[in-house]
Amino acid sequence: MEQIIRSEEYKLADEDIDYLQSDDTRSVRLQLDFLKAQQLLEKKDIKHSIVVFGSTRIPEPKAAKRKITELEAKLKGAERSPEAKQSLRVAQRILAKSRYYDVAQEFGRIVGRQEDAGEGRIVLVTGGGPGLMEAANRGAHDVDATTVGLNIKLPHEQFPNPYLTPGFCFRFHYFAVRKLHFLLRARALVVFPGGFGTLDELFETLTLVQTRKIAPLPIVLVGESYWRRVFDPDFLVEEGVIDPEDRRLFWFAETAEEIWDDILRWYDRADKSIIS
Repeated sequence: MEQIIRSEEYKLADEDIDYLQSDDTRSVRLQLDFLKAQQLLEKKDIKHSIVVFGSTRIPEPKAAKRKITELEAKLKGAERSPEAKQSLRVAQRILAKSRYYDVAQEFGRIVGRQEDAGEGRIVLVTGGGPGLMEAANRGAHDVDATTVGLNIKLPHEQFPNPYLTPGFCFRFHYFAVRKLHFLLRARALVVFPGGFGTLDELFETLTLVQTRKIAPLPIVLVGESYWRRVFDPDFLVEEGVIDPEDRRLFWFAETAEEIWDDILRWYDRADKSIIS
């Protein structure tokens, strides 16, 4: 009897962790990954959001400056290897982009000030990580607004930034489910400079709008000089791989005020409400 009761086969299915994490139950985990966040977001009355994406590697300016000072101190009086020189060059480029931290923080403040306890409530949502996502959450936190994070489980653990509203940070296993929750309530997508993850989320959204899988929404790329080097939509039009109107699915902005004004202008021209 003891052997029977202690056997893996005797465990209740919902108490058998090894079984729940097996390949055979992936479909169940996908459903749970979606449902837990869905039910919690509904319970917390999160219906409309402004989504902000951006690099986890771009800190606030003073942190970027401190990194350069540390690298220069290590290199002082020592023979500079190509790797050391490259590290310093990268740090200098990060410092140049750290101005976007201030823009993202100010934009978070602007969105945070829109929050309303009634029907018009709209909240700022990020991936919940460090860098430019932290900046946007920090801005909303500055004005005591609700600010949401959708974290993801990674091999090198991603921790939520400290500016998220307690009880409003959700953790996902699957990127696909996380992206679904980003867009289900999105009323605008604001994309700051970033790497593969940011590009993945941007191009996924552009594809969904292009193919009419989701309704059009404002897509704002912050930092035209950066994005012009990352990809060339005019070239894609000339090559015939996207239509000319696809080039108009997004636009560029530089300041927090410009981003917000452009979003409101988009809704005004579409004769829609940002909270409809």
